Amino acid sequence: MYAFVTMAVLATGGCVSENSSDTSRDTPPNIIYILADDLGFGDLGCYGQEKFATPNLDQLASEGVRFTRHYAGSTVCAPSRSVLMTGLNTGHTPIRGNKEVKPEGQWPLPASAVTLAEHLKEVGYVTGAFGKWGLGYPGSEGDPVNQGFDQFYGYNCQRYAHRYYPAYLWENKEKVYLEGNDWSSTGSYAPDLIQQKALDFIKEHRDTTFFAYLPFTIPHAELIVPDDEIFRQFQGNFPETPYAGGTGADYSPQLVIGAYCSQEYPHATFAAMVTRLDRYVGEIVALLDELGLSENTIIMFTSDNGPHLEGGADPLFFNSNAGLRGFKRDLYEGGIRVPFIVAWPGTVVTGRVSDHQSAFWDVVPTLADLTGFECGETDGISFLPELLGKEQAKHPSLYWEFHEMGGKQAILVGQWKAVRLQVGKDPEGPLELYNLESDPGEENNVAEAHPELVKSFAGMMAEEREPSELFNFGRTQPN
Repeated sequence: MYAFVTMAVLATGGCVSENSSDTSRDTPPNIIYILADDLGFGDLGCYGQEKFATPNLDQLASEGVRFTRHYAGSTVCAPSRSVLMTGLNTGHTPIRGNKEVKPEGQWPLPASAVTLAEHLKEVGYVTGAFGKWGLGYPGSEGDPVNQGFDQFYGYNCQRYAHRYYPAYLWENKEKVYLEGNDWSSTGSYAPDLIQQKALDFIKEHRDTTFFAYLPFTIPHAELIVPDDEIFRQFQGNFPETPYAGGTGADYSPQLVIGAYCSQEYPHATFAAMVTRLDRYVGEIVALLDELGLSENTIIMFTSDNGPHLEGGADPLFFNSNAGLRGFKRDLYEGGIRVPFIVAWPGTVVTGRVSDHQSAFWDVVPTLADLTGFECGETDGISFLPELLGKEQAKHPSLYWEFHEMGGKQAILVGQWKAVRLQVGKDPEGPLELYNLESDPGEENNVAEAHPELVKSFAGMMAEEREPSELFNFGRTQPN
């Protein structure tokens, strides 16, 4: 067993650390950060899922810390990832919405952004990303190989990642065409290929210190899996309403990249997809055991936002948001509260359930606390003390903004949650107010009963965000 001690990091430039151990371990741990795509708060067995099992993730939770109040960076893909990579919330991070670039990719992180991967390279980590990127088109300054990753394999473009049998994936700066796939055939299932590349990366760098960022695409729509024993164990087990994809959405020469395929068994397919994701996690844990790396590797598992409603998905059937209000694209709890599991045998406390309020922008300062890099400006607070069972600092507030559907803002202050809709029409519009302690489902808007709180939270929202010309709730002028 490795004795854990951390490298002391001063709380400078907004990087807040509460751990002040004066001793240090000989080598920092390997880091594996697994990011599911649109996995709801209730989609794992250890978070209440009853219609299918996730034994590997449940085991990981039993051996580590399971957070019940962890929040995604945003309620959609690109800004959530930007928050994770920069340690800045959506009031400050460079990418605050899903801004597309044609023919392939999204608006890039600027060269001035310093990502988590770049920080870790500074302190000697080998870095790899395997899965979906979405923060800069191929060759741009936001391309993962230009943002601190030594190796990348997967989808550069989140729009292309709608399809699970793409014609090609990217490996660093090269297109890799996939056998049996031509946008009209289902030969090679991309998530399986991405998983194998991730396992190969771990094997290759077993004797170094590595950071493996695994933004898997499962269970994002579309709903499709190989017809194997994982799928067949669910086929026929659920009531089904077949889903008919839109024009060109099926695997045909007229395929529309951003659409979704038809699916005769959407419920069985969704269960099979999450089960497959669970198996990927089991394979990673087994490989670490085989290589003797388990006690020197910290694993984090979470999701980028709440469950989606597209492509035949049925989060109500699976209770994917665990009774919370809202889904993907909402700033209610169901859209942003996500499962979060952290395990590190011999170091992280075992079997703990934590209600500490944390968010994606806390990951940068936490890993700074753990490895010793200087993280600079951040909106986060290290949650390393919580992992070690020590006294943990709390956020005075957590803030989100969303730049689609008229624009939305939300702020969480202790038990109180304020939400503003249609920000683009009225940046100072009315706030909804909820007491999450007595009303976790956000059913009762109590704004009229607490005018002073509403006034205070409106002021905090205004202070929390920096103006952005690109992401401005659809308005023509920054506000």
